[in-house]
Amino acid sequence: MIAFLDNDALLVLAIFVARILDVSLGTVRTILVFRGRKYTAAVIGFVEILIWLVAAREVIHNLDTWYLAVAYAAGFAAGNVVGVHLESKLAIGEELVRAVSRDRSVDLAGELRRRGHAVVELEGRSDETPVEVLLVVEKRRKIPALLRSIDATDPSAIYTITDVKPSVRPSRSKARDGRQADAVRK
Repeated sequence: MIAFLDNDALLVLAIFVARILDVSLGTVRTILVFRGRKYTAAVIGFVEILIWLVAAREVIHNLDTWYLAVAYAAGFAAGNVVGVHLESKLAIGEELVRAVSRDRSVDLAGELRRRGHAVVELEGRSDETPVEVLLVVEKRRKIPALLRSIDATDPSAIYTITDVKPSVRPSRSKARDGRQADAVRK
């Protein structure tokens, strides 16, 4: 055992902090896997399991010391909160915003385009009233600004937000030799 861990108070603190770290990393790793970043997730998983092994070893080695188990469990709980907070700050990935505008006097799509968003417009109906349905895929970091733009332009607009899994976009992907990929491959 590491010398400073001979002190029970330091051991409790070390286990608690280790669990916060490994669970936080596990939360971020899981989200990275979902977002298609498998290699980054693998590196994080490697570090995560090393931290977990050290913390678990100390608790299992000292099963007769109840407060180590409490520190382990408390670190797990706190790690979930910290991990979700960390992931929200990293804002990895993209989301789809569906906005519905009933106010035909407002050019919501035009305003969003002027602010740099790529917008798909659809005509729709709600209770026999024509509506404008807008679809915008945007980086998660830019979602708050997009929503502020929607609210400022058409306060009566409603919207929903959905996570978007990564996909191949021919306009953004490159062939191995550096040429732009064809939109449709035969």
